[in-house]
Amino acid sequence: MSGGVTSLAARVWHGAAMVAAPLLPLWLRYRAGRGKEIAARLPERRGFGCDRPEGLLIWLHAASVGETLSLLPLLGALARARPEARFLITTATVTGAAMLAARLPPDLAARSRHRFLALDVPGWVARFLDGWRPDAAVFVESEIWPNLIAAAAARGIPLGLVNARMSARSGRRWARLPGFAASLFGAFRLVAAQTATDAARLRRLGAAGVVAWGNLKAAAEPLPADPEALAEARRLLGGRPVLLAASTHPGEEALILRALPALRVALPDLLLLLVPRHPDRGAEVAAAAGGAPRRALGQGPGAGPGAGSGAGSVWVADTMGELGIWFRLAQAAVIGGSLVPKGGHNPLEAAQLRCPILFGPHMENFAEVAARLLALGGAIQVPDAAALAPAAIGVLTGAGRAAALSAAAVAVADDAAGLPERLAAEILGWLPVPLAQPGDRARTFSGQAFSGQAFSGQAFSGQAFSGQAFSGQAFSGQAFSGQAFSGQAFSGQAASPDDSENAAKQ
Repeated sequence: MSGGVTSLAARVWHGAAMVAAPLLPLWLRYRAGRGKEIAARLPERRGFGCDRPEGLLIWLHAASVGETLSLLPLLGALARARPEARFLITTATVTGAAMLAARLPPDLAARSRHRFLALDVPGWVARFLDGWRPDAAVFVESEIWPNLIAAAAARGIPLGLVNARMSARSGRRWARLPGFAASLFGAFRLVAAQTATDAARLRRLGAAGVVAWGNLKAAAEPLPADPEALAEARRLLGGRPVLLAASTHPGEEALILRALPALRVALPDLLLLLVPRHPDRGAEVAAAAGGAPRRALGQGPGAGPGAGSGAGSVWVADTMGELGIWFRLAQAAVIGGSLVPKGGHNPLEAAQLRCPILFGPHMENFAEVAARLLALGGAIQVPDAAALAPAAIGVLTGAGRAAALSAAAVAVADDAAGLPERLAAEILGWLPVPLAQPGDRARTFSGQAFSGQAFSGQAFSGQAFSGQAFSGQAFSGQAFSGQAFSGQAFSGQAASPDDSENAAKQ
C-alpha cells in the first residue's frame, strides 16, 4: 500500500467537503422545497441546535426508516439497563424522523432528543460534537462518515457499529484502500455484524472487536397498527383476498401488475395492494395501475374510474407507517425491492405478523435471513416476475400451505431474542461506573482505543476514502455537478461505498 495515495485520497475528501460547504445550504433549501428536509430544522444539518442534557448521554444514529426500526429495541435495552441515561438520536432523513416520532414510546421520548445529523463538513461536525459531547456513540448498519468518525475518535468518544453489513461489492471497493479502511473501521470498539459473512469481510478490512450476533431487525417489535385504522381497513377490504406488495420500487410495480390477470383468473375477487417504499410516488404508481385509487387521497379500494381500468383490483396504499395494518390483513406479501435489484427489504416484518412471504431473486440486503427462511420453509423465492403468479396462487388458495409458511417464518423471527440486551451490555461496558461527568471523558478514555496510529494531526493521515469516491468521476471536472455532492453525497448515504446497499434506505 502506498501511504501517499491514501493520504491524498483522505485530503481530497476532507478538502472537497470544505469547498462544497458554501454550496450545501442552497442544496439543503432545494431539498426542503421537495419535502426531503424540514426547512425550520436546516440549521441542524450544520451542527446547530445542540441542547445537551445533564449526566450520561448516549448518541445513537440511524440513517432512515429501516435503521430507525432496528435501533428501537437497542434503545429500549440501554434505557432499562441505565435508568439515568439520556439519549441523542439522529437520523439523516425526514422519513426516519417521522418513524421515530411515531414509534418511540412516551417514556423513552421523555429521555431522548432528536436531531438531524450534521453533514460531513469538518466545521459542522466539530460544532455538533462539541455541543452534544456524547459519552458513547452507536451507528447502525453502514453509516460511515469519514470526517465525523475522525472527529469523534479524536475526542475519545467510544464508537460502536451495530447491525453492520458489508456486501461483496463494498468489500472489494474498500479493499482497494486497505490502510484507510483499517483505520476507519478500526475506530469502532464494537462491530456487531448481521451475519458471519459480513463479519468476515469487515475483519479483512481491519475492523476490530467484530462479532456476528444476528440482525437487530429480527428483534424489533412487530409493526404497530392503530386499532381503529385496522378495523376501518378491514371493513374497506370487505373480506376480499389480498396480495400485498410491500415497499415497492420504481419498475417493480409494473412487474407485479403483469401477474395480475393470471391471479384474477384463479381469484376473481383478489385485491392487489401496492405499497410504494416512498409514499410520494403514489400518483405515479396509481397511474401505472390504470388509475387505481389512492389511500392518501382518502379513496377506498372501490373508488376510481372503474374496475376495467384496474381500480377494482388494485389499491395504492401511499401512506406512511401503515405496513403493520397491511401485513395483518393480507393473505400473502411480496417483499419489495426483491424483483428489481434493490437488495430487498426486511422479510421479518411480515414473519412477525404471520403473513406468508414471497420474494424475488434480489435479497442481498437480507441474504442470511432469506436463506434461513427458505431452509426452514418460511418463504417462497421466485426466480423472476413471471413465476410470481403461480407461486402466489399456491399460497392464496392453499390454507395449509400458507399456515406452514407462517409458522416456519415466525420461528426464524424469534431467533433474535436477547440480542438488544447483549449489545446494550457490551456498549454500557465502555462507560465508567460511577458515572464520569461529560468533561471527564477525555481522561477516562485517553490512550485506550486510538493509540497513535489511527487519527494523528490530520483528518485522516495516511488514509483514503471509498473506491467509489476515487473511481475517476467523483472529483473530476464534474465534482460539484450533482454527483459528488448530490442527493447521494450528503443525504446520509454517500459515505458508504456501495450505492446499491443504501438505495433501499430511502
